[in-house]
Amino acid sequence: MKAAWLITIAPLAACETVPTAERFIPDYRGVETMLLADDLVQFNVSMTNALSAQDVTNYAECAAAGYTLIRGWGFARHLRTNVDEEAGVWTADAVYTISPALPRGIRTIDAEVVSASCAEKGIPTV
Repeated sequence: MKAAWLITIAPLAACETVPTAERFIPDYRGVETMLLADDLVQFNVSMTNALSAQDVTNYAECAAAGYTLIRGWGFARHLRTNVDEEAGVWTADAVYTISPALPRGIRTIDAEVVSASCAEKGIPTV
């Protein structure tokens, strides 16, 4: 009977440990910024130890908020984010427009508010 129990448990021992909320210690690996036009910016971010794609998406949004403030503007509008994960490294390629005034659209962010929220959560900006 012991042999059957060992055979059943053995496959579980090979499973990789998935981070849980209690053990969530993200490793933010940096932001690469590319100015596509005066008001159009692409952010490439990478991290490890993410719990989901939302974590790396949040990192990209924090980068956008920080960059917007550095440029002396107050708002950004999210255009798109592509997320990928390979071998535990999560990456996001996000594009935002930035502007001094609240842009049209429903996916806008107030850079000061988002940047403050990122600081509270420990998510780096640019």
